[in-house]
Amino acid sequence: MSKPIALEMKNISKSFGSIQANKNVSLEVYHGEILAILGENGCGKTTLMNMIAGIYFPDEGQVLVDGKEVVIASPKDAFAHKIGMIHQHFKLVDVFTATENIILGVKEQAGYSRAEAEARVREITERYGFHMDPHKKIYEMSVSEKQTVEIIKVLYRNADILILDEPTAVLTPQETDVLFDVLRRMRDDGKSVIIITHKLHEVLALTDRVAVLRRGEHIGTVNTAEADESMLTEMMVGKKVSLNIARSEPQDPCDRLTVSHISCTGYEGVKLLDDVSFTAKSGEILGIAGIAGSGQRELLESIAGLQHLDSGEITYLDPKTGETVNLRDKTPLQIRELGVRLSFVPEDRLGMGLVGNMDIVDNMMLRSYRKGHSVFVDRKRPRDLAERIVESLEVVTPGVTTPVRRLSGGNVQKVLVGREIAASPKVLMVAYPVRGLDINSSYAIYNLLNKQKEAGTAIIFVGEDLDVLIELCDRIMVINSGRITGIVDGRTAVKEEIGLLMTGSIRKKGKKKAQKRVKGVRKPKPRNRPKNRKKRRKGGARR
Repeated sequence: MSKPIALEMKNISKSFGSIQANKNVSLEVYHGEILAILGENGCGKTTLMNMIAGIYFPDEGQVLVDGKEVVIASPKDAFAHKIGMIHQHFKLVDVFTATENIILGVKEQAGYSRAEAEARVREITERYGFHMDPHKKIYEMSVSEKQTVEIIKVLYRNADILILDEPTAVLTPQETDVLFDVLRRMRDDGKSVIIITHKLHEVLALTDRVAVLRRGEHIGTVNTAEADESMLTEMMVGKKVSLNIARSEPQDPCDRLTVSHISCTGYEGVKLLDDVSFTAKSGEILGIAGIAGSGQRELLESIAGLQHLDSGEITYLDPKTGETVNLRDKTPLQIRELGVRLSFVPEDRLGMGLVGNMDIVDNMMLRSYRKGHSVFVDRKRPRDLAERIVESLEVVTPGVTTPVRRLSGGNVQKVLVGREIAASPKVLMVAYPVRGLDINSSYAIYNLLNKQKEAGTAIIFVGEDLDVLIELCDRIMVINSGRITGIVDGRTAVKEEIGLLMTGSIRKKGKKKAQKRVKGVRKPKPRNRPKNRKKRRKGGARR
C-alpha cells in the first residue's frame, strides 16, 4: 500500500498472571484507512487497543507512531501522540452540555474561552458532517448524540488515530449509516480509524482492511475487497462455521403469555412502560427491537416479577392444566411456586444473573438449592450440568470450580444462557444474549434458541442487531419510549421500517399516531386550558 504508516506495533505481548492476552502481535495502521479488528471472545482485541490508548502497558514489544518509537504509559501520553479511543460505555457528565464535556480536562495556553471552544466544536461538526447541538445537556441526548460527543471530544484533542470499540452496538440502522458516512469523511481527511466489532456485514461495508486475532495472536490482515464472511469467520475460529440461522415454521402455536395494558412509573414520575400489550406464543420467537433505554429491560423485569406495575395484567396459560395464572406483582419465588416454568437471562450478567465470587457449579445450584431436604447439598447434578454447558458452549475456563468473575464477558454470558435453557422453561426471556460474543458463539446461542422453539417454548428475544432479529424471529415487536410502536412479521420485515418504528417516526396501522419528538425527546404535553375562552379573559390578561 502506498499510504504512509501511521501506527505500527511490533511483537506486542501482554499477560495477566497466567493468562496470555496478547502474544507477539505485529500490526500496521495506515494514514487514511479504516481498519477492523476481528476475533473471538477473549482473543485480546480490546487489550491490544487499550495498550495503544495508554490504559495498559505492554510487557514486551514496541509501538511506533509515524515511524518513531514512542512510550504510551497513560491516556495523556496517547493524546500527546494524537491517539484517542471511544469506548463502548460513554464517559460523559450528564448535567454538562456537549461543549463542556468536550473541553473537560483540556488545558488551553491562552486561557479558557467558551466562545472559542464552541466555535471550534462547530468547525469540527461542519467539517465531518456531525449533527449536534453544542448547548444541549447530555441527559437530553439520544445514544447516537452521546456517541457523537465522544468522537468530537477525541477530535477536539487533535487525534489523528481513532479507536472505536463496538461503535454500532446500540444504534439504529439510520444512525449507523450516518456514523459510517462520518467515518468515511474522516478517512478521506487522512485520519486512521480502527474499529472493534463482531458485525461482519458492517466490516465488509465500511473498512479497507481487516486484522484477525485468534487466542491472542495475529493470524493475518486481509484487504476487505478480497474477503467475505465465511473467510473471515474461518480465520477467527480456525475452522469453517455455518452462518445460517435455520428458522423453522412455528408448529401449533398457542398463546402462552399475555401482557395486557401494563404501565409502570420510574424515578420522578417518568413513564417506563406506557399501556403495553402483546402476546407471546408457544413454539415462536418474539423479537423486541428498540433504542437502548426504551423500556425493554423494564418489560422483561415486569414479567419476571422484578418490577412493580401501576396497572395491567400478565397472564400465563399453563399448557398442562389449561388454567391461567396472573403473574402481576408476583415475586420470582412466588412465580416458581405456582409451577410457572419461566427463565430469564437479564441484561446485567453479574449484577442479576450470576454471583461473580461463586464458581460455575455453585451458580448452577442457585436455581435448585431450595429443593434440598438435608443440611448436605447435592453437588453432583449441578457439577454435571456445569460440565455439559462448558463442553457444549465451549466456555473458556480452567475448570468448573473457577469463580465466574474470572471469566471473560462472553464466557460469563454462555454460562448464564446455558443454565437458564437447561431448566427446560415454557417461557424463556433473553436480553441481549449474544452481546459481546464472537460470531461462532453467537450462532451456537441462536441454534439453542431454535431448539427451544421447536420444543414448544415461547421465547422473547431482546436484541440489538436488526439483521439477526429479522433472520431469527417469527415476529418483531418495536418499542419506543415505553410504548409499542408496531409489530411486524420477521419474514417480511425491512430494516429501514423497523428503524423508523424504533425512533417513533411511524407507527403500524391500528396504533395511535406517534407523538412528535425532537431528537428522541418526547414533546411535552400542552397545558390544560379552559374550554370557555370568555372565562379565561374574565380573569385578566395572560401573563
